[in-house]
Amino acid sequence: MHYRTMTINDYEAAIALWSESEGVRLRDADSREGIERYLLRNPGLSFVAEVEGKLVGTIMAGHDGKRGYVQHLSVADSHRRLGIAMRLVDLCMEALKHEGILKSHLMILPENEAAQQFWSNQGWAYRSDILLYSFVNGDNANI
Repeated sequence: MHYRTMTINDYEAAIALWSESEGVRLRDADSREGIERYLLRNPGLSFVAEVEGKLVGTIMAGHDGKRGYVQHLSVADSHRRLGIAMRLVDLCMEALKHEGILKSHLMILPENEAAQQFWSNQGWAYRSDILLYSFVNGDNANI
């Protein structure tokens, strides 16, 4: 298994993986341009796992200077239960810590029970004390 920082050159393989991953919802913001902008804004915080040059896992992260935000943790079905997701999370959390970010958040679709269990097992706490609101600044509701 080879782990490395994600680059925009991983885009096609990452989109293919995310498209096949149950519980990952893709939006227009996940366009090549959107992902490239995200990676440039948050250098060294997103990672991939490869086997023999084939991408089998991803995690993306960024921060706003105070809090980290984790997205698109995904591992190919053929490579689950091998510790890949945990290693990707560790790499991501260490990179955020290096940036001075000590608290991070993530969003999980309510029907994604596997993700809820995974993150809970990793020590992440479900928050029922806050609500998430979103605002679309334009005409594209799928952004």
